[in-house]
Amino acid sequence: MYELIEHLKNKHWLWQGSETKYELNTHSTGFNALDEKLAGGFPPHGVVEIQSQSGIGELRLIYPYLKQHDKRLTVFINPPGIVQAESLKFEGIELDNVLVVTPRNHKESLWAAEQCLKSGACRQVLLWLDNLEVHQVRRLNVASETGNCLQFLFRSPQESAFSLPVSLSISLQSYPQGLKISVPKRKGGWPLGAFNLAMSERWPNLVMPHSSPQSSSTVITFPKRMQG
Repeated sequence: MYELIEHLKNKHWLWQGSETKYELNTHSTGFNALDEKLAGGFPPHGVVEIQSQSGIGELRLIYPYLKQHDKRLTVFINPPGIVQAESLKFEGIELDNVLVVTPRNHKESLWAAEQCLKSGACRQVLLWLDNLEVHQVRRLNVASETGNCLQFLFRSPQESAFSLPVSLSISLQSYPQGLKISVPKRKGGWPLGAFNLAMSERWPNLVMPHSSPQSSSTVITFPKRMQG
């Protein structure tokens, strides 16, 4: 049997799984530590799912990516709050290239995202939407490839083990110095367990200061009641 296998290999008639190479172009996230974990950064197109509670720093995760120079549009669809122009401008994002869409319902949100993705006029689309079906995410994938546009899909944390056909799935939790990140799914790579992403260098006023072991063990006693 061994001689037969070696013969087939020498004739190049035997395919080996170890020879398969998956190459994926990536764009830097703007965080060196995150780029290393993701083997280069975000994909150029496809759907990137971000599962997170609202307001823990999920937008700060992609701000460095959003401000990378490109004349195409960045579209916010169905955001959970008001998109602050001052915040975007402070982060170096060109306001002339930002579009905010507030659809009336779930169906209109998906339609708007698909149209923006495949238009070719957008570089990335940020969509806040839960309760998506597999076929809906597949349509977003196809549209993103057509328009060479990246879809960020923000969802609340999902308890179900069922996963959508996304290029990358990122789960976020709060962390005093930034975010705790896990990657349950990524195209062309293995899932990644939880790791911490520090944001103190970029936003020192938005993180908790490091506490020294001495200060964390300090006990402050109340004054004793005066005897009299």
